[in-house]
Amino acid sequence: MVDRTLVTIAETETIEEAFRRLNLNMLGILFAQDSSGRVVGAVTDGDIRRKLLGGISIRDQVASCVNRDFVWAKADAPREQILKLLDQRVHVVPILDTERRLVDVFSRDLFNLSEESEVFARARSPVRISFSGGGTDLTHYFVDNGGAVINATIAMYAHATLRRRSDSRIKIYSHDFRCTVEAENLAALGSGGELALIKSVIRLIKPTYGFDLDVSADFPVGSGLGGSAVVSSSIIGCFNEFRSDQWDRHEIAEMAFQAERLMLNIPGGWQDQYATVFGGFNHMEFSSEQNTIVPLRLDPNIIAELEESLLLCYTGFNHDSGEVHRDQKAQHQSSDAVAAAARQKEMTREIRHHLLRGQLLDCGRLIDEAWHAKRRLSSKISSTELDAIYDHAKANGAVGGKLLGAGGGGYFIFFVRPFERYPLITALEGKGLRCSRITFEENGLRTWKSRIPAAPYRSAASN
Repeated sequence: MVDRTLVTIAETETIEEAFRRLNLNMLGILFAQDSSGRVVGAVTDGDIRRKLLGGISIRDQVASCVNRDFVWAKADAPREQILKLLDQRVHVVPILDTERRLVDVFSRDLFNLSEESEVFARARSPVRISFSGGGTDLTHYFVDNGGAVINATIAMYAHATLRRRSDSRIKIYSHDFRCTVEAENLAALGSGGELALIKSVIRLIKPTYGFDLDVSADFPVGSGLGGSAVVSSSIIGCFNEFRSDQWDRHEIAEMAFQAERLMLNIPGGWQDQYATVFGGFNHMEFSSEQNTIVPLRLDPNIIAELEESLLLCYTGFNHDSGEVHRDQKAQHQSSDAVAAAARQKEMTREIRHHLLRGQLLDCGRLIDEAWHAKRRLSSKISSTELDAIYDHAKANGAVGGKLLGAGGGGYFIFFVRPFERYPLITALEGKGLRCSRITFEENGLRTWKSRIPAAPYRSAASN
């Protein structure tokens, strides 16, 4: 910013003083101010010389030379407007506030860049619904037998916002738990207590700076939508925005798995982390050597019809996926569980076949069979109350359905034929259940930087 004392002059000052300031500012122009400091006009070297040739003295006031019909721009004027003025009409443009006081001067050679704004990292990661194969993505199962699942992400998200601090302090706020955790530094953050999952992710990342982190979700805790993995990946995505050597999608999914499954020792499968990071419809295969994620390219009309055929129903029961998975692991070698898991994998391939061809009614029937097969993996997957909800849905138009996630509560999805959707909704809502549409999300984890623009110019009088 230029020295304002060199580009402004009181209109009562002498022409001699005007020449002195013109020689100092090297711009060839001054802006005349009235007694209250408001800019009333401009005066150039040429304006003064023409007046001197007309007979005035250098002892006369600047007011006699002022051009009061001058070009200027408002303090909130867009940069492009000022550039257009410089390109067409003038060499120097004064920037005036609402009281017409000078706040800056732009010229063809002197154009102040915007002050560096505060930068935030944001992330949004979608939840998934699974069609078949849940349970075969557990490590204890697929290392010997191989696992396969088919899932898709829907427009329901975890959100995270991260701001770097200039000190080492850490502040985390979870909107879902209405909980704030603060620490002087990473070492003081600890690992247990409130927001243990978020702390686990941060301990894994080991940021070298302090930060403020806000986390929220569009879904309830224990919903069966893979919410823990969704929250973890959104946080990792935020920190990734500040890295020069960024983690790729596989690495982010694996980090989310490590933070929850290994560092916190919460049992569970692998599909949630990959689903939320990759997004869209995916067929996933798991083995001891590698995890293979194969996107399914469905015709847009098939996706639209599937959205109209599926119904999301919240049971009101929150589940403990870790407890369900621990029980499932204890029973996984029983002959009934082995047969059920094998059938789950077969149905995954069959559902993929029907999805790609738009044979959605066949998918609905297979989802029904997949649910009954999954129930055989653990006695904790369903309950008398959940079975009653499922039977009520089948009696009122549902072709098939399943509990999402590990089981034990959360959301059902139901497949329903045309013209039977709203009778089914009425029947379920009559039992006090909450129903909603499904909209598929083709993108997985999305991260970006955002900034708050610098504050607009203000005059000294307004401070």
